[in-house]
Amino acid sequence: MATYVLIHAAAVDSWYWGPLADELRERGHEVVAPDLPCDEESAGLAEYADAVVEAIGDRTELVVVAHSFGGFTGPLVCDRVSADLLVMLQAQVPAPGESPGQWWDNTGYGAARQESDRRRGVAEGTEEDALSLVLHDTPAAEFMAEHQRNQAPAPFGRPWPLATWPKVPTRFLMSSEDRFFPAEFMRWMVAERLGFQPDEMPGDHCPMLGHPKELADRLEAYRAAL
Repeated sequence: MATYVLIHAAAVDSWYWGPLADELRERGHEVVAPDLPCDEESAGLAEYADAVVEAIGDRTELVVVAHSFGGFTGPLVCDRVSADLLVMLQAQVPAPGESPGQWWDNTGYGAARQESDRRRGVAEGTEEDALSLVLHDTPAAEFMAEHQRNQAPAPFGRPWPLATWPKVPTRFLMSSEDRFFPAEFMRWMVAERLGFQPDEMPGDHCPMLGHPKELADRLEAYRAAL
Protein backbone atom coordinates (compact mmCIF):
# COMPACT_ATOMS: atom_id res chain seq x y z
CA MET A 1 0.00 0.00 0.00
CA ALA A 2 1.26 3.47 -0.89
CA THR A 3 0.33 6.86 0.48
CA TYR A 4 -0.55 9.34 -2.26
CA VAL A 5 0.09 12.92 -1.22
CA LEU A 6 -1.99 15.28 -3.39
CA ILE A 7 -1.00 18.97 -3.52
CA HIS A 8 -3.55 21.36 -4.97
CA ALA A 9 -3.14 24.50 -7.07
CA ALA A 10 -3.54 28.19 -6.20
CA ALA A 11 -6.84 29.74 -5.14
CA VAL A 12 -8.67 26.44 -4.58
CA ASP A 13 -9.02 23.77 -1.91
CA SER A 14 -8.44 20.03 -1.96
CA TRP A 15 -12.02 19.20 -2.98
CA TYR A 16 -11.08 18.69 -6.62
CA TRP A 17 -8.90 15.70 -5.71
CA GLY A 18 -12.01 13.79 -4.58
CA PRO A 19 -12.63 11.60 -7.67
CA LEU A 20 -8.95 10.63 -7.92
CA ALA A 21 -8.74 10.01 -4.17
CA ASP A 22 -11.72 7.65 -4.43
CA GLU A 23 -10.04 5.73 -7.25
CA LEU A 24 -6.81 5.38 -5.31
CA ARG A 25 -8.52 4.30 -2.10
CA GLU A 26 -10.48 1.66 -4.00
CA ARG A 27 -7.11 0.25 -5.04
CA GLY A 28 -6.06 -0.06 -1.41
CA HIS A 29 -3.98 3.09 -0.98
CA GLU A 30 -4.07 5.86 1.58
CA VAL A 31 -4.58 9.43 0.38
CA VAL A 32 -3.42 12.65 2.04
CA ALA A 33 -4.82 15.81 0.43
CA PRO A 34 -4.41 18.79 2.76
CA ASP A 35 -5.83 22.25 2.22
CA LEU A 36 -2.97 24.72 1.83
CA PRO A 37 -3.10 28.11 3.62
CA CYS A 38 -3.45 30.00 0.34
CA ASP A 39 -5.80 32.61 1.82
CA GLU A 40 -3.49 33.50 4.72
CA GLU A 41 -1.79 36.81 3.96
CA SER A 42 1.55 35.87 5.53
CA ALA A 43 1.79 32.29 4.23
CA GLY A 44 4.42 31.56 1.59
CA LEU A 45 5.75 28.39 0.02
CA ALA A 46 7.51 27.37 3.25
CA GLU A 47 4.18 27.42 5.07
CA TYR A 48 2.54 25.49 2.23
CA ALA A 49 5.20 22.80 2.55
CA ASP A 50 4.76 22.82 6.35
CA ALA A 51 1.05 22.06 5.91
CA VAL A 52 1.77 19.10 3.65
CA VAL A 53 4.56 17.67 5.82
CA GLU A 54 2.36 17.95 8.90
CA ALA A 55 -0.46 16.12 7.11
CA ILE A 56 1.92 13.33 6.06
CA GLY A 57 3.01 12.70 9.63
CA ASP A 58 4.91 9.43 9.95
CA ARG A 59 3.47 7.82 6.82
CA THR A 60 5.86 6.11 4.42
CA GLU A 61 5.86 4.82 0.81
CA LEU A 62 4.96 8.30 -0.36
CA VAL A 63 3.97 9.27 -3.89
CA VAL A 64 3.74 13.07 -4.07
CA VAL A 65 1.51 14.48 -6.81
CA ALA A 66 1.75 18.24 -7.39
CA HIS A 67 -0.73 20.03 -9.65
CA SER A 68 -0.34 23.42 -11.36
CA PHE A 69 0.94 25.97 -8.79
CA GLY A 70 1.50 23.00 -6.48
CA GLY A 71 4.60 22.40 -8.59
CA PHE A 72 6.38 24.98 -6.44
CA THR A 73 5.46 23.13 -3.23
CA GLY A 74 5.87 19.48 -4.26
CA PRO A 75 9.69 19.55 -4.57
CA LEU A 76 9.97 21.38 -1.22
CA VAL A 77 8.01 18.57 0.42
CA CYS A 78 10.21 15.94 -1.23
CA ASP A 79 13.27 17.75 0.08
CA ARG A 80 11.97 17.26 3.63
CA VAL A 81 10.42 13.77 3.59
CA SER A 82 11.51 10.45 2.16
CA ALA A 83 9.30 10.19 -0.93
CA ASP A 84 9.46 7.32 -3.39
CA LEU A 85 8.20 9.39 -6.32
CA LEU A 86 7.26 12.94 -7.31
CA VAL A 87 4.71 13.36 -10.09
CA MET A 88 4.34 16.85 -11.52
CA LEU A 89 0.80 17.01 -12.92
CA GLN A 90 0.29 19.83 -15.46
CA ALA A 91 2.46 21.75 -13.04
CA GLN A 92 4.68 24.80 -13.03
CA VAL A 93 8.33 23.77 -12.80
CA PRO A 94 10.35 26.23 -10.70
CA ALA A 95 13.98 27.21 -11.14
CA PRO A 96 16.32 27.87 -8.20
CA GLY A 97 15.97 31.41 -6.91
CA GLU A 98 12.98 32.17 -9.11
CA SER A 99 9.83 33.48 -7.47
CA PRO A 100 6.47 32.19 -8.67
CA GLY A 101 5.72 35.71 -9.82
CA GLN A 102 8.78 35.66 -12.10
CA TRP A 103 7.96 32.27 -13.60
CA TRP A 104 5.48 33.64 -16.14
CA ASP A 105 7.92 36.02 -17.85
CA ASN A 106 10.94 33.76 -17.39
CA THR A 107 9.26 30.91 -19.26
CA GLY A 108 7.75 33.05 -22.01
CA TYR A 109 4.26 31.95 -20.98
CA GLY A 110 2.49 35.08 -22.21
CA ALA A 111 3.62 34.80 -25.83
CA ALA A 112 3.03 31.05 -25.87
CA ARG A 113 -0.52 31.45 -24.55
CA GLN A 114 -1.24 34.24 -27.02
CA GLU A 115 -0.15 32.04 -29.93
CA SER A 116 -2.17 29.10 -28.63
CA ASP A 117 -5.25 31.29 -28.25
CA ARG A 118 -4.77 32.63 -31.78
CA ARG A 119 -4.70 29.10 -33.18
CA ARG A 120 -7.94 28.33 -31.33
CA GLY A 121 -9.56 31.39 -32.89
CA VAL A 122 -9.69 33.46 -29.72
CA ALA A 123 -9.48 37.15 -30.64
CA GLU A 124 -6.62 39.08 -29.09
CA GLY A 125 -7.72 40.89 -25.96
CA THR A 126 -10.71 38.59 -25.40
CA GLU A 127 -11.26 37.65 -21.76
CA GLU A 128 -12.13 33.96 -21.94
CA ASP A 129 -14.54 32.49 -19.43
CA ALA A 130 -12.72 30.50 -16.73
CA LEU A 131 -14.82 27.39 -17.32
CA SER A 132 -13.92 27.45 -21.02
CA LEU A 133 -10.26 28.13 -20.36
CA VAL A 134 -9.53 25.74 -17.51
CA LEU A 135 -12.40 23.24 -17.19
CA HIS A 136 -13.82 22.70 -20.67
CA ASP A 137 -13.37 18.90 -20.37
CA THR A 138 -14.66 18.62 -16.80
CA PRO A 139 -18.14 17.24 -16.04
CA ALA A 140 -20.20 19.49 -13.74
CA ALA A 141 -17.41 22.07 -13.78
CA GLU A 142 -19.71 24.70 -12.30
CA PHE A 143 -19.31 23.05 -8.87
CA MET A 144 -15.65 24.04 -8.90
CA ALA A 145 -16.68 27.64 -8.28
CA GLU A 146 -17.88 26.66 -4.82
CA HIS A 147 -14.32 25.68 -3.92
CA GLN A 148 -12.51 28.80 -5.10
CA ARG A 149 -10.53 30.56 -2.37
CA ASN A 150 -8.82 33.89 -2.13
CA GLN A 151 -5.17 33.54 -3.13
CA ALA A 152 -2.91 35.70 -0.98
CA PRO A 153 0.05 37.22 -2.89
CA ALA A 154 2.79 36.29 -0.41
CA PRO A 155 4.19 33.22 -2.26
CA PHE A 156 4.57 35.02 -5.57
CA GLY A 157 7.24 37.46 -4.47
CA ARG A 158 9.56 35.09 -2.62
CA PRO A 159 12.35 33.11 -4.33
CA TRP A 160 11.98 29.36 -4.64
CA PRO A 161 14.47 28.26 -1.99
CA LEU A 162 16.06 25.06 -3.32
CA ALA A 163 19.44 25.24 -5.04
CA THR A 164 18.85 21.94 -6.88
CA TRP A 165 15.99 19.58 -7.60
CA PRO A 166 15.41 17.11 -4.73
CA LYS A 167 16.89 13.64 -5.11
CA VAL A 168 13.63 11.85 -5.84
CA PRO A 169 12.49 10.05 -9.01
CA THR A 170 10.39 12.59 -10.91
CA ARG A 171 7.80 12.16 -13.64
CA PHE A 172 5.82 14.81 -15.49
CA LEU A 173 2.28 14.09 -16.70
CA MET A 174 0.59 16.77 -18.77
CA SER A 175 -2.95 17.25 -20.04
CA SER A 176 -2.73 17.57 -23.80
CA GLU A 177 -5.95 19.61 -24.18
CA ASP A 178 -5.35 22.22 -21.48
CA ARG A 179 -6.03 25.73 -22.81
CA PHE A 180 -4.50 27.50 -19.80
CA PHE A 181 -1.07 25.82 -20.02
CA PRO A 182 -0.93 24.98 -23.76
CA ALA A 183 0.62 21.68 -24.80
CA GLU A 184 3.48 23.04 -26.92
CA PHE A 185 4.51 25.41 -24.15
CA MET A 186 4.42 22.65 -21.53
CA ARG A 187 6.51 20.28 -23.64
CA TRP A 188 9.15 22.96 -24.07
CA MET A 189 9.08 24.06 -20.42
CA VAL A 190 9.44 20.52 -19.05
CA ALA A 191 12.29 19.63 -21.42
CA GLU A 192 14.05 22.92 -20.66
CA ARG A 193 13.73 22.70 -16.89
CA LEU A 194 13.67 18.98 -16.10
CA GLY A 195 15.63 17.64 -19.05
CA PHE A 196 13.10 15.08 -20.27
CA GLN A 197 9.88 14.95 -22.26
CA PRO A 198 6.58 14.82 -20.37
CA ASP A 199 4.07 12.03 -20.67
CA GLU A 200 0.64 13.04 -21.92
CA MET A 201 -2.98 12.14 -21.20
CA PRO A 202 -6.33 13.57 -22.27
CA GLY A 203 -7.94 16.36 -20.33
CA ASP A 204 -8.11 20.03 -19.51
CA HIS A 205 -6.25 21.76 -16.69
CA CYS A 206 -7.86 19.49 -14.08
CA PRO A 207 -7.64 15.87 -15.28
CA MET A 208 -8.34 14.63 -11.76
CA LEU A 209 -11.94 15.73 -12.32
CA GLY A 210 -12.46 14.77 -15.94
CA HIS A 211 -10.35 11.59 -16.12
CA PRO A 212 -9.80 10.27 -12.58
CA LYS A 213 -9.62 6.59 -13.53
CA GLU A 214 -7.05 7.11 -16.28
CA LEU A 215 -5.05 9.39 -14.02
CA ALA A 216 -5.06 6.74 -11.28
CA ASP A 217 -3.92 4.16 -13.85
CA ARG A 218 -1.03 6.43 -14.89
CA LEU A 219 0.05 7.05 -11.32
CA GLU A 220 -0.08 3.35 -10.49
CA ALA A 221 2.01 2.56 -13.58
CA TYR A 222 4.64 5.08 -12.48
CA ARG A 223 4.72 3.50 -9.04
CA ALA A 224 4.97 -0.03 -10.39
CA ALA A 225 7.94 0.98 -12.55
CA LEU A 226 10.06 2.16 -9.61
